[in-house]
Amino acid sequence: MKIEKEITHPIHPRHKLTLNYTEAPFNCDGCHEAGIGYNYKCHQCGFHMHKVCAVGAPTITHPFYKKCEFKLHHHPPGQAKRVCDACRTHIHGFVYHCNACDFDLHPCCASLPQVLDDGQHHLYLCHKLSSSCHGCGGKGLGWSYRSKCRTYNLHLSCVKEMLVESWQAMYFNVDKNKVREMVTTIPRLKGSMQDRRGARGAVEKCGRVAGAAARVIISAILGDPSAIVAAVVGGIISK
Repeated sequence: MKIEKEITHPIHPRHKLTLNYTEAPFNCDGCHEAGIGYNYKCHQCGFHMHKVCAVGAPTITHPFYKKCEFKLHHHPPGQAKRVCDACRTHIHGFVYHCNACDFDLHPCCASLPQVLDDGQHHLYLCHKLSSSCHGCGGKGLGWSYRSKCRTYNLHLSCVKEMLVESWQAMYFNVDKNKVREMVTTIPRLKGSMQDRRGARGAVEKCGRVAGAAARVIISAILGDPSAIVAAVVGGIISK
């Protein structure tokens, strides 16, 4: 797919949008979700859009919902509040919606790859958790990424929550105590793995995967995060 350096978009017809890269977080004016990395920006008024929101296909399908056809809506359909079936957070703007089955996906969630590969590790996108999430400790609804060793699982929602709170502390200088509290409430990855796996070697190997896995998942969800932001979340999970 060719990436245009400059586009026009119907929700911002006054000015052209230019392909841009930033290591500071922004709020997408399409889906109203956090973003970082490549985006389309109006340099005259500061309007931002995720790349996938700006140039996404009007209709898509997804392997998790084989009978569904998702159409891109600029506003959530209907009057009731809607929740993304991937990350389980509320939808406030652009959404892919299946009218027949009533499923909803944020554009960034809909475009997540089935397999993430950072050159060393493979992470697999799962519709349902087979074991507890290492972020929240639960098995709640929502997609997750799972390591090949099947002992590392992380909800998309947990990654997004940790990342946004870390951003707030670093970039906006607000509520740093909340990040400290977050570190103490996340289950220790190595401890939880030792409960499930008897072999010390396998536990240590998966423990080493954890930090790298978090970085790759963040990159998939938000585009291209800065190394410092990815390191914060990776460090929290692998403690």
